[in-house]
Amino acid sequence: MESQLSIIDKVYMDVGKGFRDDLRLNGNFKAELFDGFGNLKEQREIHNTVTVLGHKMAADQILASPAVVTPGWMEVGTGTGQDADDSVLAAYISGSRTALDSKTRGSDAIITMVCTLPAGTGTGAITEAGTFNVDTENFTDMIMYSSFSVINKAAGDSLVITWTLTFA
Repeated sequence: MESQLSIIDKVYMDVGKGFRDDLRLNGNFKAELFDGFGNLKEQREIHNTVTVLGHKMAADQILASPAVVTPGWMEVGTGTGQDADDSVLAAYISGSRTALDSKTRGSDAIITMVCTLPAGTGTGAITEAGTFNVDTENFTDMIMYSSFSVINKAAGDSLVITWTLTFA
C-alpha cells in the first residue's frame, strides 16, 4: 500500500466577521468669557449634544450632492432642556446668531468650530448655545446643542465658544 498524504487548506472569509465598527459623533463645548480689556473672567468645558439633524448632516456629506448644509453660525439663549430631537434653542437671545470665526479639520477626525460673540452681542444670563446651518435667528437647523449653568455676559464682554465634533 502506498502512503498518501493530503493537505487541505480551507479559508473562510466573511465580511465583518470578527470585526465591529461603530461610528460615533462626540461633541464638546468650551466657553471663554473675556472682559472689555481682554482678561479671562470665566472658562468652562462640557460635553454637548449632537442633534439628530447633526448626525444626518454628517452622513449626508458623503453624498455627491449633500442636501444638509454644514453649520456656519452659532446662537445663544437663556433657556435649557433641549435634546437631540430639537432644532432651535429653548429661548434664544435676539441678535445673537453670529457667523463662525473658523471651521477646521485636523489630521484626525475632529472638526473644530470657533465663534466669538463680541461686546454688545448676546448680552445677558446665557444658559444655552447651539450651532446652526442658516443665519436666520431662532430658525432651524440646530446641529449641536449645549446647556450649562449661567454665564453672565455683560455688554462690554466678549464670549468665545469652541465646539469640537469628533468622529470616533
